[in-house]
Amino acid sequence: MDNIVEKLKELGFNSYEAKVYLALLKKYPTTGYEIAQTANIPQSRAYDALKSLVSEQIVIPDDNKPQKYSPISPKELTKRFKRKINSTIDYLEKRLPEVKENYNEPVHNIEGYDVILEKTKELINNSQRSLYIEIWEEDFKHLDKEIEAAYDRGVDIKIVAYGKIKTQFGTVYYHNWANDIEQTIGRLICILADNKEGIFGKIEKDAIWTENAKITFLLKEFMVHDMYLLDVGLNFPEQLKYFYGPGFKKLKDKILAKDSKYNIH
Repeated sequence: MDNIVEKLKELGFNSYEAKVYLALLKKYPTTGYEIAQTANIPQSRAYDALKSLVSEQIVIPDDNKPQKYSPISPKELTKRFKRKINSTIDYLEKRLPEVKENYNEPVHNIEGYDVILEKTKELINNSQRSLYIEIWEEDFKHLDKEIEAAYDRGVDIKIVAYGKIKTQFGTVYYHNWANDIEQTIGRLICILADNKEGIFGKIEKDAIWTENAKITFLLKEFMVHDMYLLDVGLNFPEQLKYFYGPGFKKLKDKILAKDSKYNIH
């Protein structure tokens, strides 16, 4: 019963109003004195709560003496609050963007493996059209159910896999240098849902989550170019080795600064 009281309070009831409404559901029509006894609250508080609930038309008094009260049904109560909440949300969706022009979505820091993993699951569960993901094998196993569900609802899935990820859902590009990258940089997570919401960072430590269009654009560019290179490498391995040497050494020497500690990709 305490849980129901707390949920009613989330809808705007105070604790006395919630207890009075629940007492009336148990027995009605009934007097204010009987309500106070059933709800186990002071009689004065019961009448204060009744006055408020009557003004909100959640409790209906009759014309008898002594006066008795009856509650509206739970179905009518929840239906009324759904209408009120939906109306409020519709209003805010329309009016809030007008408060400040050219609003830029913030970039949020999220920390800790479990927190980052749960936020990643949330992105996957909310996706409707597309998912771009770069992820390590040991982290992917915690997301395979969510990814399968996304695939089943028609989401287009592209994955860059670091390690031996096994999945039947989506297109997978396997990265050959997972161990070197993990030792040098750490285990990364990069995910973009529906081209509008993304997470990027070190999955075991900290990451960013954002709907900022400029950041999500960069995340997609990053992953798409990885996929381009991995697909080319898969289809032309000998040619690339001939031109760039083992591990693309010549290409890295050409692009990276001589003193760069970042010598892998």
